[in-house]
Amino acid sequence: MPRTFRSAEDIHAAVGQRLGESAWMRITQAQLNQFADATGDHQWLHVDPERAAQGPYGACIAHGYLTLALVNQFLPELVTVEGMKWGVNYGCDKVRFPAPVRVGAACGAWANWCGPRPAGRRAVGGAHDRGNRRRGQAGLRGRDHQPLLLLRRNRA
Repeated sequence: MPRTFRSAEDIHAAVGQRLGESAWMRITQAQLNQFADATGDHQWLHVDPERAAQGPYGACIAHGYLTLALVNQFLPELVTVEGMKWGVNYGCDKVRFPAPVRVGAACGAWANWCGPRPAGRRAVGGAHDRGNRRRGQAGLRGRDHQPLLLLRRNRA
């Protein structure tokens, strides 16, 4: 169940708190193929299971940017914000892909709220640590990026 913020005060009060964990999702070859088609990145490590089986990871691995893009799927499972007109993913301060995510891996996310950032008169921004977690594979410990969110307040 996602953490719900109902006001800017709620957002400020939650600094340093864990937002939660998402459900598990299994990475499929079909996802890698679709992402390769969308981005034009058809490197064999991602789209050729036979060749990848002989490669350094023993299987196809997800594109790093695919794993980053999954934050859009996981975030609503972690947090919701009421009373905002709209919200956007404002960017990332730091991005690293410390370990491969093989096809078949079960992935999820966790988040800690790092705190709000000033973003204008009617907006509040914020950063949260988000990490990937994987079942049955070592690696991906700690923070791998710090996304920034921009939320527009409703006019009173």
